[in-house]
Amino acid sequence: MTPTLVRHDPARDWAEIQERMLVPLYEAVYDRLDVGRGSRVLGLGCGSGLALLMAASRGATATGVDRDHARVELARERLPEGSGHAVVEGDPADASAAGGAPYDVITAFHASAGLGRALADVTPLAQQGTAIVLAGWGPPERCATASVLRVAARLTGWRPALRDDLEEVVARAGLKPDGSGRVSCPFGYADQDSAVRGLLSTGEFDAAVRATDPSQVEKEITEALDPYVRRDGTVWMPNVFRYLIARVP
Repeated sequence: MTPTLVRHDPARDWAEIQERMLVPLYEAVYDRLDVGRGSRVLGLGCGSGLALLMAASRGATATGVDRDHARVELARERLPEGSGHAVVEGDPADASAAGGAPYDVITAFHASAGLGRALADVTPLAQQGTAIVLAGWGPPERCATASVLRVAARLTGWRPALRDDLEEVVARAGLKPDGSGRVSCPFGYADQDSAVRGLLSTGEFDAAVRATDPSQVEKEITEALDPYVRRDGTVWMPNVFRYLIARVP
């Protein structure tokens, strides 16, 4: 098919299309760490707050921090008011302003290159034994979306986080590894346009969009999605995500 330029709001596309794809990851981590009533959870890069809402629904006190103003506003709309929850716009160090420390679970479900510095900033907000969870893509051979992500790699030289990247971040932050896991997180979309909007909202293609014509990026993503379009027009891509648990010594 010939793609048309998709006009989108990245923050809302993330909240309404893409973020739900990671619910199995959030649930698996919260189950493993027994997040529930009495837990104090800090989400780094909390986005539009679905993971925070899930923690709050278990009885935890949830605090999030993110640099993206639009996503922070959406997260604030989601979290129940007057229950001790908070979403802070800024860097991880700004989470201290929310007053939820010390935290016993800190999550970074969307690990990035600068995460090591972020962990150094938030470690003083944690108590001994606090679980810090990092997450990223699983093995490329088990992630159908890897073939679509190669669009970004081809246009800018970008690459997704690799398996050992999480271990390196933990080591640099002086944390103690305490287990890991893999979770199936298939990406399913109503159609190709929704898939393009959802994938663009992840931030994985931001550098490619800045470096080239946005319409070219959308065209190449649409073409890369062709093998995953089913007869009814929906898009289905099986993926595996990996998480690593570390502890504050």
